[in-house]
Amino acid sequence: MSRRDVLVAGAAATLSAITGLNATAGQRNDVKFDVVIVGGGSAGAVLATRLSADRQRRVLLLEAGPNFAPDSYPSVLKNANIVAGSPAYDWNYHTSDAARLGHDIPVPRGRVVGGSSAVNAGVAMRARPADFARWTQRGIDGWSWDDVLPAYKAMENTPSGDEAWHGRTGPFPIRQRTAEDNTPGMRAFVDGSQTLGLKHVRDLNGADPRGVGFYALNVVDGVRINTGMAYLTAAVRARPNLVIRGEAEVDSVVIKRNRAVGVNLVGGEFIPAGEVILSSGTFGSPAILMRSGIGPSQHLASLGISTVADLPVGNRLQDHPFFYNVYALKREVNAMTPASGAIVWTGAQGSGPDDLDLQISATHLIDPNASPTGGAIVLACAVTLPKSLGQLRLASRDPRVAPVIHYNFFDDPSDLNRLVEAVKLSREIGRSKPFSTVIDHEIAPGNAVDDAALRANIVANVAAYLHPTSTVPMGGQSDPSAVVDPWGKVRGIEALRVIDASIMPEIPSVPTNVTTIMMAERIAAKILA
Repeated sequence: MSRRDVLVAGAAATLSAITGLNATAGQRNDVKFDVVIVGGGSAGAVLATRLSADRQRRVLLLEAGPNFAPDSYPSVLKNANIVAGSPAYDWNYHTSDAARLGHDIPVPRGRVVGGSSAVNAGVAMRARPADFARWTQRGIDGWSWDDVLPAYKAMENTPSGDEAWHGRTGPFPIRQRTAEDNTPGMRAFVDGSQTLGLKHVRDLNGADPRGVGFYALNVVDGVRINTGMAYLTAAVRARPNLVIRGEAEVDSVVIKRNRAVGVNLVGGEFIPAGEVILSSGTFGSPAILMRSGIGPSQHLASLGISTVADLPVGNRLQDHPFFYNVYALKREVNAMTPASGAIVWTGAQGSGPDDLDLQISATHLIDPNASPTGGAIVLACAVTLPKSLGQLRLASRDPRVAPVIHYNFFDDPSDLNRLVEAVKLSREIGRSKPFSTVIDHEIAPGNAVDDAALRANIVANVAAYLHPTSTVPMGGQSDPSAVVDPWGKVRGIEALRVIDASIMPEIPSVPTNVTTIMMAERIAAKILA
């Protein structure tokens, strides 16, 4: 047996003896943790690391999926060129939008320590000052750009970029890609975009990201660095006051006299807690709240759940609508690694002067067998400031039944109008000479789909950018649509917080992972203060 195996076995035996964490269904653990964090993903791993830095605070992190040590993740989770590559580490959710769109939309979410940061494309883009200005306009204090920029810098570890905008020594590695790092197809995409008047952006996390540029990624030497790796290091895991428990799915929060006192696992085990923090994501956290009696009272009553707090949980769901404009690469330039390369970020016609509400993300995240030439490039178009609101509800009181997810894409007609505009721009890039020189032909939607047919084709094939937010939104005291305060505290319930992308008051104009991590950092600091 290796030294590491001895240490792991000894630690497991000690924790079992001290905490009683080997309890079986229906049993109760008598040891009370100061904080129980539910969900070990982009927010939960950060919170466990930061809160357990206080050695007087006993912290338990519960994760429904497996708990891999930082150096033991399987290749399907480490390989940055594979996104949501295994159902074994996924919640396997989909929307229920067929009645509206003609099809449901898959919405993969990570089920593993590291959460969706272990299965996403590794894009490391910050929300913009204008995004946080909209939060301030909602009456939310403490989340202006001046408030959040220091936290973004503190979490970041990057060797490049302006010191005024970037951090060098944080736990989360971010690496700026260059033309030399990318495929011929990606370089042609950036060059072709510039011929249409889009300026080249060297730093998408800098002062002015409008234009086209290569991605910054939390990828080092081809490895996607998730929060389980970056934050829950071997040194952090060795802390005697931190316990991480995988394969521990939570059913509900136990609330007595309007105070959270612990959680029930799906198997029936009760774990007491001084405070409960839900970090189970935009789908998981609201589902747990509703099973706990916190949510719209009429909906809860329909499932036989007694209402503890009548709050508008699940009512403001948002994601970015996404459409795939796909091209076959010529055989002589059909390299597809690395997969994530570059992006156009701009504003739609009629948008505000500081609104960057359209993105065209260029990647090779597609099966090469989908192209007759053995190589393809995807120009995925998105509306990043959608106005349509979706909804999340329980399908059943049974925690093993997935929630009902309605994205309600295009409920606001301007969203579809802007997505049509984005796809038209994408196809213009496809016809530009620098890009067209590497292209064999357009695969989707294909040359048979002209502008007249494009709108219907987009509706029939729309997907999601996989950035769900806002099912447990924060807000000021006067906001009737808010569920938590600006620091994640659930209204009317003591010792219960929600800290993940679900508490964003509205979706930002970027992929959400880095901002979720930043929010967890700031709220953890607030708790420790």
